[in-house]
Formats: sequence, structure tokens, C-alpha cells
Amino acid sequence: MSAIAPVANAEAGSIRTTPTSFIGKIITPIHGLSFFVPTVTYILCVTFNRFVQPAWMQRMSIPDTYFTYENKVGLRVAACAATFVLMRFTGRTFKHLGNQWHAIGRREKSRVVQTGPYAVVRHPLYTGVLIQGLLFTIMSWSYASLVGFGITAGGLAVKMPIEEDLIMQDPAVAAEYRAYMQRVPARVIPFIW
Repeated sequence: MSAIAPVANAEAGSIRTTPTSFIGKIITPIHGLSFFVPTVTYILCVTFNRFVQPAWMQRMSIPDTYFTYENKVGLRVAACAATFVLMRFTGRTFKHLGNQWHAIGRREKSRVVQTGPYAVVRHPLYTGVLIQGLLFTIMSWSYASLVGFGITAGGLAVKMPIEEDLIMQDPAVAAEYRAYMQRVPARVIPFIW
């Protein structure tokens, strides 16, 4: 993302409008931290504990009552592999989003992106974040990741209407975005949400 922001600023201008409410200002850090903290904590703790989950982490493990050891390992490996597929999806999504990328706000030269994954859902990057949260819950087999996923999903549920409201306030793209919302009703999950 550090390479995307300067290009977006150069091509589409700086972010000219950001949320003014307290919630609007803090929601991005909240969902960002809830997504990254469990993941980074898990990776660092396991790495510095000679690649074994510390005892405190094992106490937070999801019960594997319904899974044999082999099935649990298979699910965790499949989740790791799926992460690489998801990385490709995320890269493709960023390619379509191009110079319109921003954490939350409206650029000087706004346009409505409607191609690629944006033709299916209005917030495909958030779709990727939610899928990755579920995959990491499987990889870590931990309630901590599951709680982080819940906070992330809640944060995104609050953030998306704020983002869309900012877009609708831009007279240059409001009508086009309204038509886009009619054509693509799903924000994150087709036919569901």
C-alpha cells in the first residue's frame, strides 16, 4: 500500500474529504488493528517460542472435537494455500481500483470503479479482508483470531456506509455511484451483504 498511495495522490489528487465524525475518524484504525494484531501476535509468539504455540495460546485454541489431527492439519494447510490465491485476488482488485485507493475519503479527481471484482461487490478489498480473517482463524486455530475477525467485520459494517456517504456527497460522481449501487447491491458478499 505504501507504493500505491503516492501514485494515487499523483494521478487522482490528494484526499479532499474525510469523515468528520469521531467514529468515522477512528474506524479505520480499529478494524486495521483488529485484523493485524492477532496475526502478528501469533506469528511472533510462535516464532520466538521455537515454532510451538505457547501454553497461553494453546488455552485459547478452538476445540477440535469434530476433527482428527490429520483433518485439522489438512484444514490449516489448505487455509495457508488459500491465502496465496487470496493475495492474487487482492492484487487484481488493487489493479482495478488503481489511483482511487484511499483508507477512507474522497480524492480530488474521483471516479467510480466498476470493473473486475467491483462489478460483483462494491467493496471487494473488504471481502478479501474478511476471507483472510477466516483463513487466519483456521491457520491459527484460535479464538483470538476469531474475536479479531468479529471486530474487523463489525468495523467494516460501520465503515462502509460512512465511505459510501462520502462518495454520495461528491456531485461529480454521486449520480453515477447511485446507479452503481442499484446495479451492484452487494457491498461485500454477493446476494447476502
